[in-house]
Amino acid sequence: MKILVPVKRVVDYNVKVRVKSDGTGVDIANVKMSMNPFDEIAVEEAVRLKEKGFATEVIAVSCGVTQCQETLRTAMAIGADRAILVETTEDLQPLAVAKLLKALVDKEQPGLIILGKQAIDDDCNQTGQMLAALADLPQATFASKVEVVDGKAQVTREIDGGLEILSINMPAVITTDLRLNEPRYVTLPNIMKAKKKQLDTLKPEDLGVDVSPRITTLKVSEPPKRSAGIKVPDVASLVDKLKNVSKVI
Repeated sequence: MKILVPVKRVVDYNVKVRVKSDGTGVDIANVKMSMNPFDEIAVEEAVRLKEKGFATEVIAVSCGVTQCQETLRTAMAIGADRAILVETTEDLQPLAVAKLLKALVDKEQPGLIILGKQAIDDDCNQTGQMLAALADLPQATFASKVEVVDGKAQVTREIDGGLEILSINMPAVITTDLRLNEPRYVTLPNIMKAKKKQLDTLKPEDLGVDVSPRITTLKVSEPPKRSAGIKVPDVASLVDKLKNVSKVI
């Protein structure tokens, strides 16, 4: 069984994001980029399933600019066997990515597609669900535990009321949550081995997919700065402030 793992190149989670002065987007010039943390969890889970003998090959996929190769090399250093880059300079939106992944699913015929529940840059939480719909595959989102039992994927997912366990037929789409696992530390020998692994490059046209943006971002702005808190002498003053100043009651 093959496992397909889409990964996204995003601004590193330790970096303080700054908005461009003209408000057209986030400034990524000279900013450290890394793999989306949820996708890193997805790669780790796919590699663990391979180590348990449930999978024969883990394929990492990324869609975007040439620099996404670095993200794919990281995925291969974690344990992916090979990688595919769908190279484009277009501003890719979730639907376009889902269509590209659907084309790759048709081409590679994986038994599982495991990806992060959302990217930390746009927080859309849409690609996995859209892919499942386009490919007509069962899906289990926000997975906190994944097992393969009797040829089916058994997924524990977190919901408002506690935990829900789903048993879904494969092939299937699974999106990962934070508590699924803790990705392994990437060692230098594995980074060197990843440089020799196969990395194929395709264009959206090769897959017959139109990735033109459907949504236009009008403006990006930073949230207003929070004002400093104040001390009040008693409950009556607190209620007065909440009622007449903050106007929250």
